[in-house]
Amino acid sequence: MSSWNATGWDSVNHSQTWSLCWQAAVGRDFFVHPLLVARIRGRLIAAHQRSGRTLISFVLMPKEIHVISAIQADDSVGSIARSFGTVVSRWVHEAQPIHSPVLAGPYHAQLIESVDSLRNEVRMLAWRPVHLQLCSTPTHFSSGALRSALGLTPAKGYDSKPLLRQFGELVPAARAGLRTCIARRPTEQDWRTWELMRGLELIIGTKASPQGASKAVEGATASLVSAGGGFGVEGALELLETWVLARIHPSGSLELKVGSSELAARGRALVACLATAHQLCSAAAVARHYQRAKATLSEQMTACKSRPADQQILVTPLARILEESTLLRMGRGRLIHHSTGSGTQDAGAMKPNDLRN
Repeated sequence: MSSWNATGWDSVNHSQTWSLCWQAAVGRDFFVHPLLVARIRGRLIAAHQRSGRTLISFVLMPKEIHVISAIQADDSVGSIARSFGTVVSRWVHEAQPIHSPVLAGPYHAQLIESVDSLRNEVRMLAWRPVHLQLCSTPTHFSSGALRSALGLTPAKGYDSKPLLRQFGELVPAARAGLRTCIARRPTEQDWRTWELMRGLELIIGTKASPQGASKAVEGATASLVSAGGGFGVEGALELLETWVLARIHPSGSLELKVGSSELAARGRALVACLATAHQLCSAAAVARHYQRAKATLSEQMTACKSRPADQQILVTPLARILEESTLLRMGRGRLIHHSTGSGTQDAGAMKPNDLRN
């Protein structure tokens, strides 16, 4: 097994950290037979016994299986996923011999690129059984790595040292750090973002086309959907609209859905450009959202992309848009126009001292 350190990167074997997820199909249960729990756990450990693989953490549940693995660069995340998922699928089918898929879809793999992200993933996995109402507190759930890492149950083949090293070199201090990490319960917004990024939930389309945009999303786009409330495109579009209006018309009220002015058309086009650029939804979905013709909206989008003032708006990182639009919606911030060194106007810089109660 590869050595693992607190940087999230094995400098000797060049391993990366992955969060892997499998979801049971409708009507399927990974624990349909009592013996499957121990067999699945054993298979997961066995799949990591190849040199260059490290099992950091895991949680096994009737409908979901989540794993954090460190995998050597010359290995394949698909290889470890297949060596585990294919066998588990066969076992469940043997125990529940009905003619339907065992898995809801392919496994999902998320690269973990920092120690903070790894610790947050550990926290989310600890609370996942509680969120799914399988237990009342993280340390009560037995089918995972947490209790073994905290010394509450026997390890039974699982080596908790790679997990504990993320929180300290000495076991007592590491266990204290792990407890501190999982002490804060994730919010509903935390869960929406996490589920969207792992394909456990799919965003839904606009009211005009509720089924047309169901899909998984990644990164900041998942955070945008989550911040909009629920799993719908509508809320995310409204957040983008809030931010766009603060950029192009901060001094007055402008309704993009009913407005017929050139400024309203420009605002709708900017929202559409941002939505398509960040793979939130299609231009057609935005056109339906605003009850406008797609052809007209597309022409206005083209004009935005060639307009210097709008180009500056469109290159704004989505994470910044999310932060500022959330504050604007809460009534705690405003976007400040100020001159840049090139003489252009940056209308989107929100500074901490510009927040107001």
